[in-house]
Amino acid sequence: MLAIFKKEIRSFFTNPIGYLIIGLFLVLCGLFLWVFRGSYNVFDSGFADLTNFFLLSPWVFLFLIPAVTMKSFSEERKLGTLELLLIKPIGTLQMVLGKFWGAFVLCVLAVLPTIIYVFTISDLGITVANYDLGVILGSYFGLLFLMATYTSIGVFASSLSENQILAFILALVLCFTVFYGFEAVATLIEDGNTQNLIKSFGAKAHFESIARGIIDTRDITYFLSLTLLFIHLTNHSLKKLTK
Repeated sequence: MLAIFKKEIRSFFTNPIGYLIIGLFLVLCGLFLWVFRGSYNVFDSGFADLTNFFLLSPWVFLFLIPAVTMKSFSEERKLGTLELLLIKPIGTLQMVLGKFWGAFVLCVLAVLPTIIYVFTISDLGITVANYDLGVILGSYFGLLFLMATYTSIGVFASSLSENQILAFILALVLCFTVFYGFEAVATLIEDGNTQNLIKSFGAKAHFESIARGIIDTRDITYFLSLTLLFIHLTNHSLKKLTK
């Protein structure tokens, strides 16, 4: 697994894709938070907090993570190198985990520079350092879990086709469905209890719950279960290719 992980990290940073993904995430977030006028702009909101950043990030990663993962197995299948990996003395699960951690770490590296936003809003407030650290930590914690879920979905989609564009579109649709699909369906229901039940199946509700600064084991279990499910499905998909 470690060899696959190192290979993935090297592949991201020996060509422009790694730098492009990190740069694109930071530029998009920076423009929407500090430059473009609108609902995400910190200055327009009138509050010195990072709420808008954590509202924006899941939507940005909805496109960027499928772009990162689309080549994970699709490229290997297209180049014919997947068969070489499968005959090596490593299990398919270790291969999947290596690909998963490689893409996930790249996304974490994209998020790390945004810590500077914490110091920025600290100075913007009427009272310096007047922000809720628990909410900020909880939001970053929730974002990491959401990124892990997106990454596992993207790696799974990549295992289904040798066409990278198709893998990207499939991952995008699955990530959107998991994050917002259930909430969209809930809006069609009039009964409040049924609405909340349907929303609870979506990642958005669990992400927002963690972002409040309260770590609930149900939210953690939800994200871990989804991530492990798609890792298992990817492993199963690769095993079918060896038969």
